[in-house]
Amino acid sequence: MTERTALLGRVDALSPGRRALFELLLLEEAAGGRGTREDTGRAPRATASAPLSFGQERMWLHERLQPGGGAYNTSMALRLLGPLDPGTLRRSLEEVVRRHETLRTTFSEERGSPVQTAGPPFSVALPMADVAALPAEAREAEARRLAGRELLRPFDLWRGPLFRVLLLRLEREEHVLSVSMHHIVSDAWSMGVLVRELSVLYQAFAAGRPSPLPELPMQYAELVRWQRGRLEGEGLERLLNWWRERLAGAPEVVEVPTDLPRPAVRCFRGGLRVRQLPPALAAAAARLGGEQSATLFIVLLAAFELLLHARTGRSDLVVGVDVANRTRPEAEAIIGLFVNQLVLRVGLQGDPPFLELLERVRETAAGAYAHQDLPFGHLVEELAPERSLSRNPLFQVMFGLYNVPAPAAEEGGLEVRPLELEAGAAVFDLSLYVQESAEGLACRLGYDSDLYTPATAERLLEDYELLLRWALEAPEARVSEILARLEAEKRRRQAEEGGELRKSRAAVLKTARRRTAE
Repeated sequence: MTERTALLGRVDALSPGRRALFELLLLEEAAGGRGTREDTGRAPRATASAPLSFGQERMWLHERLQPGGGAYNTSMALRLLGPLDPGTLRRSLEEVVRRHETLRTTFSEERGSPVQTAGPPFSVALPMADVAALPAEAREAEARRLAGRELLRPFDLWRGPLFRVLLLRLEREEHVLSVSMHHIVSDAWSMGVLVRELSVLYQAFAAGRPSPLPELPMQYAELVRWQRGRLEGEGLERLLNWWRERLAGAPEVVEVPTDLPRPAVRCFRGGLRVRQLPPALAAAAARLGGEQSATLFIVLLAAFELLLHARTGRSDLVVGVDVANRTRPEAEAIIGLFVNQLVLRVGLQGDPPFLELLERVRETAAGAYAHQDLPFGHLVEELAPERSLSRNPLFQVMFGLYNVPAPAAEEGGLEVRPLELEAGAAVFDLSLYVQESAEGLACRLGYDSDLYTPATAERLLEDYELLLRWALEAPEARVSEILARLEAEKRRRQAEEGGELRKSRAAVLKTARRRTAE
């Protein structure tokens, strides 16, 4: 009997409560960022079946314990404007599936251990829902409802496929393409790869040309073997020692005060709010970063640390961030689960100026990125934080700069626009992702709707913009000075809201008196 078989046998024997607690340990994976490149030679070709990556193992165990959930689906929706040929679109999708083994992969067990096996290319099902007969407003709402439903529809890891699409027809030259994959074979970077390849292929096929894309130099399973080989012996111990030292004494819980009581067991219900920051603010952030040898990510994260400090009152803050973990150049063009989570611990002790906070964040991030190869699951096992069914271990708040390239504005006569969907699941309490665009910075705040209301999410985004703006206007100002402006703004809001409430009450009384007189 293998060690893994024995483990699963012990899991099956657990009581429902302990089983749920064990399951909680398996629920920490997400998407985003880019690491440094390293090329140490090509891995051997994959055999019929291959081992799982460390991130895949955690998701496989989650599905083993609770199959059929949708919390770890990765999805997107694209609005397609212009003449669309469904046949050409389907051919393009099938070529993407042929190119990437992960989209043809299923999961099983061999001698008690999980393995992944890539099947042959297959014909992609492209179901279509026609909502064109509905009134315009109802048509848009129905399209969003159907696309959102796809976001949470479960996958079968054992039978596959772990990739599906749905085409929605709103008008003769307006469609929405919903794309969903299970996180075990994809991440946010993978979505960008898929969209780019789909755009290039559709343009070529629509013009009667063959695929212009070169064959991939290697597949995901080959990179998994290479990555697993690196995390052995002294190399693994060095990584563990660095993280142990960095996180010694770190707070296990950094909670932004909630609107609702925290449930004993998380249900992963999520909401999403979006706020667009103007181009001038994005330019100012990039400019300050350039002056201080810091990336835009560092500047935006430092402002987020201000927001967390204002909301929690803590000076020792722990935030999770995503890294693409695609350290080999070949990995950048592959659809697969590479993303890893890093734990960034930043201190605001001593009331530093924002410029000094920026330096602290930069140094913390640089050290974490240099040691990014340690899988998050290994770190959780090593630090062994206190377990709870109600929250994530090590950190509860995520931040990221979403730098996956957006689809081209026009491909093959089609204008492509992303369609924002309401979040269906929340793995963390709060997740703020910022994306650069020509319109500025799009801030997407995902929140656990069992903890926070939409109004609170809106206010958090508003406060984040204010803190970022003030920090950029006076980067030499101390943290306390910047937060004092926020407190003054809150008092102004309260007075304004109180005045509006008094006006509303007066109007109601006036109407009531008039009706009584009549």
